[in-house]
Amino acid sequence: MTDPRPQSAASAARRATDDPNTFLIPSEHLPAGFLEKVEDAALVPAAPRPAATVVLLRDAEGGPEALLLRRHRRSGFAADAWVFPGGVVDASDRSAAAADRLDGPSPEAWARRLDLGDPAEAAGYVMAAIREAFEETGILLAHPDRVGAPHADLAESLAVARRALLNEVVTLRDVAVGNGLRLAGDELIYVGHWITPEPEPRRYDTRFFAARAPAGAVCDAHDAEMTDAVWLHPAEAVARFHHGQLKLLPPTVHTLQRLDGYADWNALRAALQDAPVPGITPRMERRPGGVAIVVPE
Repeated sequence: MTDPRPQSAASAARRATDDPNTFLIPSEHLPAGFLEKVEDAALVPAAPRPAATVVLLRDAEGGPEALLLRRHRRSGFAADAWVFPGGVVDASDRSAAAADRLDGPSPEAWARRLDLGDPAEAAGYVMAAIREAFEETGILLAHPDRVGAPHADLAESLAVARRALLNEVVTLRDVAVGNGLRLAGDELIYVGHWITPEPEPRRYDTRFFAARAPAGAVCDAHDAEMTDAVWLHPAEAVARFHHGQLKLLPPTVHTLQRLDGYADWNALRAALQDAPVPGITPRMERRPGGVAIVVPE
């Protein structure tokens, strides 16, 4: 009997090639039936789901370091890969009430920056990036409320709030209101837009942001999804990928390369906060030895 489950290569190892825009999934790592999907001209692609990712950065000797999290081997997507915090945009992220708690550019300004027609959709990506960072790392991008004071024991209160948020008992807005905080949309810059290749059954329309982690922030990785965390200079992370020491996805590699070469966060932000961000949908094609993921120039 044919296996009715969707066959995904999302967790298969990607290998670097001589072409920096081409990554190879070896034949032995491809799930059954996936090569046929790549070559199926009549394939109807799955609709991509909106998602947001945030690269948390901290200044260090030699330039900013990025936080990478290692996903569980049992994960349904990107198993065992090192990723940035991120996930699907949910309904609470798009709510007008949530946007009222968001500092920084207005939803209309974010819509222009993300080239979207719906300000609520644009603000939803920003809210999702902040929420996912908090859920997956315990690091909350927020400021004290201008008209109030933060909770007296903020660290303990946020730890409780994080558990409630992960259990979907509260929303991120509830966390901010209950702790006298404003969500720091002004700390985020928009740096990438990636859409999962069409043959994949689970596809995402993902907006990538970068943000400076608060001073002294410590990552407490959510152990239901992640097994490890590491801060690395972008160039070092990419070098480890090329040497087979880190399992990275193509958008992660390209984003790290985009963030490399700056003296500090301020220099990075000045260079990238208004830089063009094209939408990128890699294509998959059969090559000797497997399936190539080709990133458009």
